[in-house]
Amino acid sequence: MAGAAENSSSVFAAAADEVEFGFERPEMYKSKLAGTVDPPYDRHVFLCYKSYDSWPSRVEQSDSDSLPKLLSGALKARKNDIKVKPRLTVCEGREGTEFQDGDVLIFPEMIKYRGLKDSDVDSFVEDVLVNGKPWASGVPEVLAGSHVFVCAHASRDRRCGVCGPALIEKFEEEIEMRGLNDQVFVSACSHIGGHKYAGNLIIFSADAEGKIMGHWYGYVTPDDVAVLLDQHIAKGEIIDHLWRGQMGASVEHDEKADEHKIPNGKDLEKSEKPKENSSQDKKESVAICCQGANGFSCCRDGSLEVKETTEVQGNKDLGKFFGWIGKWEQSEVLAAVAVVGAVATVAVAYGFYRRSG
Repeated sequence: MAGAAENSSSVFAAAADEVEFGFERPEMYKSKLAGTVDPPYDRHVFLCYKSYDSWPSRVEQSDSDSLPKLLSGALKARKNDIKVKPRLTVCEGREGTEFQDGDVLIFPEMIKYRGLKDSDVDSFVEDVLVNGKPWASGVPEVLAGSHVFVCAHASRDRRCGVCGPALIEKFEEEIEMRGLNDQVFVSACSHIGGHKYAGNLIIFSADAEGKIMGHWYGYVTPDDVAVLLDQHIAKGEIIDHLWRGQMGASVEHDEKADEHKIPNGKDLEKSEKPKENSSQDKKESVAICCQGANGFSCCRDGSLEVKETTEVQGNKDLGKFFGWIGKWEQSEVLAAVAVVGAVATVAVAYGFYRRSG
């Protein structure tokens, strides 16, 4: 009886958490997402460290977790020496898996260094992040496939603690069902910013041109997982209504990009500009594009449109000119021919007259 009561209590608590902190919470979909990757950064460093349910609220500052604290401190101490601005996040490290304690993952370079220890931190930061060279104490390994990092940092915020594990479970289920276990890898990660946007995740995968991008998504629910796998990861298509921004772009860039997005992906920036007659405005107006699926573009070379318009107008002007010539010929040419003929007749008659004389 006591066991049944405890189970009922647990179920009730889970249901209450779902309503207050999960995908049904009132704040879902209330805020604009694009432009919420802040501050902007150009390289993402993940330190694999323990299980997500063991992380303290500030795992990078915890005295009991020396490795994350040392790495975070070294990055801050050398920030003026690091040319490519990094962001540090902790992700799960589990023995017997692809990512183990002390492994360091670096994106967009898609490389992994194994087994970072407390004593290695300064040399690692110096070699790899400051000087941009391979680490003298380790061998870089190339990461394959696509990598999804889901914020599940429960001790930092309950919303991520409720939404994150559910998303990871759904990703693993869908990946297994599609046979993508060796192509798509999902890991829990620490706080990435924007608790109110939970479920939060970052996807590192190649776009249609083979470029590795880190795209942030918010308000993600288990129902969105299949779409992210089938459209973003498989085809390189951005899911606009969930997109927060990307690595390598400023907040202003993401906000500006979002202002000109509509559901079918067309760019409104140029079409909203008023028509003007200056040559500069004509040059600017020729770059009319819409971003198609899978990285393809339906851009037309506006200069061709201008050229075509100019040629048509030119032909019309030439037509008017030749039409005027035609009208002149109809009324005047006959008279001119008659005059020329009369002159020729007089000249011939005069010639005969001279010869007979």
